[in-house]
Amino acid sequence: MAAVDRFNLLYREISRSCSFYVEALAIVGAWYTVRKCLTLVFDTYSMLRLHAIPKLIGEIDIVKRYGRWAVVTGSTDGIGKAYAEELAKRGVNIILISRSKEKLEAVSRSISETYKVETDFIVADFSKGREAYQAIKEGLKDREIGILVNNVGLFYTYPDYFTNLSEDMLWDMININIASANMMVHIVLPGMVQKKKGAIVNVSSASCCQPTPMLTIYGASKAYLDYFSRALYYEYASKGIFVQSLTPFVIATKMVSCSSITSKRSFFFPSAEEYASHAISTLGLSKRTPGYWKHSVEFTLGECLPEWIWAWFAQYFCRIIRKEALTHKVK
Repeated sequence: MAAVDRFNLLYREISRSCSFYVEALAIVGAWYTVRKCLTLVFDTYSMLRLHAIPKLIGEIDIVKRYGRWAVVTGSTDGIGKAYAEELAKRGVNIILISRSKEKLEAVSRSISETYKVETDFIVADFSKGREAYQAIKEGLKDREIGILVNNVGLFYTYPDYFTNLSEDMLWDMININIASANMMVHIVLPGMVQKKKGAIVNVSSASCCQPTPMLTIYGASKAYLDYFSRALYYEYASKGIFVQSLTPFVIATKMVSCSSITSKRSFFFPSAEEYASHAISTLGLSKRTPGYWKHSVEFTLGECLPEWIWAWFAQYFCRIIRKEALTHKVK
């Protein structure tokens, strides 16, 4: 009988202790649920504020807010060209910078005739390093630049292992994806600070979200650009300068023509024109955004994933693209 009483006493003590832990876990669970719900509400509001509300209330006067002239690098194709056209639609005069004079002339003429704005262009090959910037400095001298779009970028021929990349590719990736943004900002920012207004848009990539195998150097260069943009925003926001990091996922452009999957427009792979029309509506509203509402959903999910899951899926996807590209190369 005494043994039974001792067992009952022990059982009651254990039950009392367990009850405390259950209540503690319930509180933690409730806190976690509320936190996640609030995060979801905030993310939903942010998405509506960036991608829906601007469409409803109308476009801001970009010329009045930032200035009459915009400089766009890598502007003869893809996102750069589309973004330049969106700016021109809003009455902004455009200075195009790229390496092909023929393409620059054609795009410059097309924008000028279509949107009735002034255009100019500067021929520059950013892969040449420091020598490319003297012509740019001369071309932008005495111009009141209100907007700078650092879009020029170099992508892999196809996703590949780091040791398969040539030294030329490594240096070009640094000069084009990293150095160009630094130098262009260094050239135009003093004038913006003097006027106490201006906008800088740096086109990064969603590959900066988490480590992306087989796009290692590209992703690292875009992570640099993202960090550079965010730090610069805080450094110069008080001086009237808005700095934005655009972090898109795949855009159906020539840059990703190595794959039949990514080079065709689809639900998650918008055309450059579609992307630019959304991205420009976020100017002045978000310092860091994918620029496209579907990509915003992907980016939010991507940041929530454990690093190893992101890396596994990224490498799996890149291997598929690499295999397809190599197959076409053999043919």
